[in-house]
Amino acid sequence: MDRIADLNLFLRVLDLGSISAAARSLDLSVAVASQRLKRLERDLGVRLLHRTTRQLHATAEGQALAERGRALIEELEGLTDDLRRAGSEPAGLVRVTTSASFGRMYLSPLLPEFQRRYPLVRLSVNLSDENLDLVAAGMDLAIRIGALGDSSLVARKLADNRRVLACSPDYLRQHTAPRVPQDLAEHECLVLVGAHGRLEDWRVLDAAGAETVVRVNGRLESNFGEVLRDAALAGLGIAHFSVWHVHEDLRAGRLVQVLPEHRLPETAIHAVMPQRRYVPLRVRAFIDFVAESFGDVPPWERGG
Repeated sequence: MDRIADLNLFLRVLDLGSISAAARSLDLSVAVASQRLKRLERDLGVRLLHRTTRQLHATAEGQALAERGRALIEELEGLTDDLRRAGSEPAGLVRVTTSASFGRMYLSPLLPEFQRRYPLVRLSVNLSDENLDLVAAGMDLAIRIGALGDSSLVARKLADNRRVLACSPDYLRQHTAPRVPQDLAEHECLVLVGAHGRLEDWRVLDAAGAETVVRVNGRLESNFGEVLRDAALAGLGIAHFSVWHVHEDLRAGRLVQVLPEHRLPETAIHAVMPQRRYVPLRVRAFIDFVAESFGDVPPWERGG
């Protein structure tokens, strides 16, 4: 247990930026905290911290310990918390991240009911289009849209992610509507820029499932879906959208589907977590609640 306590102290030093701040947070003297850090380094046989007069920085070995050690500490805390509260409500902090647009539209409205149902659970919600490293960022889970490339994550599917090509009626009044996927190459296309660059190769499937890949181009690109939605509504071009993002615009006629007899490859929306042997009860409760709220037919697919 001494090593676990020393590891917890080391993580607190990294989080707070100094030994004195970490010592105060754990009700220790600075001298005792320093001795325990030295003991941890001595037991492991590596230097964990670079110490200067003003700052502390983790060494490469310290960073590796922090990444794996934080998960171990959180698992232990989650296990002991659940055992302590066996038969009672979930409790503690859930740290979740998801894309800014999706989080604002579909996660944020669920939070008041979740906190009414689970009053002992605290939430920290990070809305960002950056694909965060969950372990390094200290996140319990992420809600991610699209293909999952990180095999070190545990995933639970929450909903299908149907996608369409769409533009404004205004755009089609000024341009001939594409009749086959290859026609997209001659149009103004609004291109999303992802973590791996411009997503300019659009894959389109016909009714039989045969795929056509079209290299598209246009005068506007962005890493933020809201910019592309605004541009499409303003008549600036054709964009590639998830239905959850534009279903109200499609139903109201502000956007119209392009190549409606074709479809785009479907992906999914998942709750993903770092690989852990033990998932805290509070995290399971949050994922179950979101899955229950979405249901078999998610909100953006209801009503036509």
